Amino acid sequence: MEEVRSSSAEETERIGARVAEQLGPGDVVTVSGELGSGKTTFVRGAARALGVEGPVTSPTFTIGHRYRGRVDVSHLDLYRFQGVSAAEWGDLEPYFEDAIAFVEWPEAGAGVLPAARYSVRLRHLDPAHRMIELEGC
Repeated sequence: MEEVRSSSAEETERIGARVAEQLGPGDVVTVSGELGSGKTTFVRGAARALGVEGPVTSPTFTIGHRYRGRVDVSHLDLYRFQGVSAAEWGDLEPYFEDAIAFVEWPEAGAGVLPAARYSVRLRHLDPAHRMIELEGC
């Protein structure tokens, strides 16, 4: 596991971009952390590095976004889930096909989500700084 300190949104995006350089279609990255810790910022940086040009926003109320880039990028947010049933998995599964998938709040999908290539955990150190733990699988 690697720990990286971030002192700005731009720095968090650069760390996401660095991880993205190692990813390909079919890879899954779980992104955990408390509210406001920078999960979507991390995903935005990764998406930019993968060629996504438009806005990258939190999919909390829509469950997921699919972005076109050099490689398709799926961004899921399972915050509102208590767990993922077989029926719900049927709705989520297409996000994982031929794309790199980033999953925020992955705990709700435990036992159902495909194995993660990377697990990322962000936590507040103080209001201006984050610690980002990167674990490659």
